[in-house]
Amino acid sequence: MSAPAARKVTEVAVGVVIRADGAVLLADRPAGKAYRGYWEFPGGKIEPGESVAAALARELNEELGISVAASTPWVTFEFDYPHAYVRLHFERVYLWQGTPHAREGQRLGFYRPDATLPAPLLPAAVPALRWLRLPEILGLSRDGWRCAVLSAEELRVAQARPRGDWIGAFAERRADLERAATIDCDFALVGPVFDDPRWPARSALGWQGFAEVARCTPLPVYACGGISASDLDLARRHGAHGVAPSTPAA
Repeated sequence: MSAPAARKVTEVAVGVVIRADGAVLLADRPAGKAYRGYWEFPGGKIEPGESVAAALARELNEELGISVAASTPWVTFEFDYPHAYVRLHFERVYLWQGTPHAREGQRLGFYRPDATLPAPLLPAAVPALRWLRLPEILGLSRDGWRCAVLSAEELRVAQARPRGDWIGAFAERRADLERAATIDCDFALVGPVFDDPRWPARSALGWQGFAEVARCTPLPVYACGGISASDLDLARRHGAHGVAPSTPAA
């Protein structure tokens, strides 16, 4: 999605504050704001010269009274609201200091994405909450979770999203990742990150190359190729949703 010519793009940092049990923090929008009473992820506008991480740390302190120890990039997508056209930079937060409390009169609580959620939800929060139901280690069975994955070649000729609850696609380059988002795939796999005999001969990206492909990704991305489940934290720091340690060649 790209902003209509007459509309200014508002850059917004959004925090996905995740508790150890997988529950995420949601708050409703207080009086005086558009969509009053709708539930959303906390965050706010990025000021000129601020990084996403710095803006998020500032906003979470102002809204919730917590100090963010670190945040990691996750997804970035645009949304066209009647009152504003926004580019939402989502970052996940696993470590913080303090107990979240409402400093702006809002209601808030932790909710598991796979359980009952508060209503109504802000429209842009809906896809993010669905993506949070994706496992962080792809390829391991979790409560019968299943998905279908398009090869890079299948992705390039696909005209629409295939049928299925969860659809992914291999992405060899940035254009593949953007196409996966265009046909409404749920996630992409980028690799090989390092040399892996299960993959056809091709150059390994390395973590910096992976981060560049996944930068401001419009959908969750898994790192795959020559990595293991123990690389999860490292992958998160480079923008991955998770890792796919047992993924076969595309």
